Formats: sequence, C-alpha cells, structure tokens
Amino acid sequence: MKTLHTFICRLFSVLITAGFLISCDAQTYEQTTANSNSNSNIESPNLNIPEEFKIGGFAVGTQAYTFNRFTVFEAIEKTAEAGGRIIELYPGQRFKPDDDTPMNALSDEQIDELFAKLNENDVMLVNYGVVGLPDPETARQVFEYAQKLGVPAITSNPNTQEEMDFIEELVQEFNIMMAIHNHPRPEDPDSDYMIWDPHHVAGLLDGRDPRLGICADTGHWVRSGISPVEALRLSEGRIISLHLKDVDRMEREGEDVIFGTGLGEVAGVLAELRRQNFAGHISVEYESNWYNNVPDVAQNIGFIRGWSAAQ
Repeated sequence: MKTLHTFICRLFSVLITAGFLISCDAQTYEQTTANSNSNSNIESPNLNIPEEFKIGGFAVGTQAYTFNRFTVFEAIEKTAEAGGRIIELYPGQRFKPDDDTPMNALSDEQIDELFAKLNENDVMLVNYGVVGLPDPETARQVFEYAQKLGVPAITSNPNTQEEMDFIEELVQEFNIMMAIHNHPRPEDPDSDYMIWDPHHVAGLLDGRDPRLGICADTGHWVRSGISPVEALRLSEGRIISLHLKDVDRMEREGEDVIFGTGLGEVAGVLAELRRQNFAGHISVEYESNWYNNVPDVAQNIGFIRGWSAAQ
C-alpha cells in the first residue's frame, strides 16, 4: 500500500507540473498573439511550398534525424504516418533497408527511387542538412548535390564571415537558400563556436543576400537559456526553417518533450511566425523515445494543427 501511495503521489505531482507548463505555454501564446493578429508587412524568405503540403498555413513535417535509428525510406514512411507533409533529409542516414548507401552519396538512379518513395507517401522534400560547408570546394559539392535533390534550401553551420563570403557566392550562383542552424551554447567559455547566439548570427547575415537566413533550432535556444520567441523576433525576415522542439528545462541536458508541456514557448513561436508572414517550413525534430516516437511526433504535429484551427 505504501508503494502504491507513493506512486499515486508522484503521478499527481507530474500531472500538476504538466498542467502548469501547459498553462505557461498558453499564457505565452496569449501575450505573443496580442500583437500577431494585426497584418504585417514583413517579407520572410519564401520556399514556395505548395498549399497542399501545409497544415494550418504552415509547411509541417519532420527532420529525418528524428528517425535516425531507421533508413531514409523508413523516415519518409514514419513522417507520413505521423501526419507530416514535408521532410528535411540529413547526410549519413542509410538509404533503405536493403541498401546502406548514405544519404549524401546517392546515385542519380537512387535519387529517382527517393522521389518515387516521396510521391508514394505524398511527402515533399524541402531541405537538406545539417551539412557542413567548411571550405569552398566542399561547399560547391554540397550545392551541386542539393541541386540534384531539387531542394530550395540547405541547412548548415557557418560560424565566421569568411565562411559566409564563399557560401553567399554559391547561394547566388545556384539560387538555393542557406539557413544557419544553431546548437547549444558551448560549456567551454573560450570556445569560438558562436552561432548559438542569435545576435552573432544576425551579424553574420547583416547586409547579405536575402536567401541567407536561419534554421531556428528552438530546443537548442532553450538549452542555451534563450527565449525562442525573443530570438525569432531578433531574426525577423531571415527565418527560412525551424527545427521545432519543446524542452523540459533550460540546461544543456534538457530533454525533448511533447509540445506545450515544456519551456519551448511553442504556441508563442507559432504566433510569432504568423506575425512574420513565415513562408518556410517547420521540421519537427524529436530526439526522444527513438524507436517508437511516431505517436509523439504525431501529437506534436497535432499541436500545430490545433493551434492553427483555433486562430
């Protein structure tokens, strides 16, 4: 009986905490949407994703890393099963169950197979990354490969103005956007990795081609102690895509949780995107429950659908 009593008390505590977090997220939504319902003249990068691949006005699907225990083919299937309409593929993932070719080394014939699989599941490929662009030669190879894939954008992690210089030239040559993706603030205070900081990223983008922007990893912002809504406001007009997450605490070890139950201000993020006339894509990236996460991903996509329906 004592064990049962302890379990019930713990369960009650968890439910109260979850309810509080949902309430906080709802309050963030109300505060943010107070200014989001008015029309805005902000011009955001437009990936020209057809309306048929949108949910509630947003192009929503997954970052295939969510399914990194599986193949590209399986990630496409699981994205469709969860209700996603778009997908962002990353280098290194195995191609299909009977073919271990990494995603970054597909032949033309395999790319044809890839698109047949996408069409079969009614999912659109919209982005490729996160992929490194460390030098001009490597970056050119990536852009050439992205052109074969037909994606409108690449997600990468340039950290300096020197890297941005040659990437900008390739963006202009290939007419493919490049979005800077953030990871958490380094533990080492002397680290030269700075793109965790949206102010640093804004400096990298200042005055550059409008096809250069950001891929906002909202969970990594939370892990860095940064408000996702405030960071999106700072990045106004430069948001190409999101790796949308909710996280349970503002620490590097923070874990992904269902939208609306953590500190990720998900409702406020959606309201801010709406205010900015966001025309990119939202990749749900769920780094938890790796082998059975389709129901969780479906619930996160359902949150976006429900939020949009309530507007």
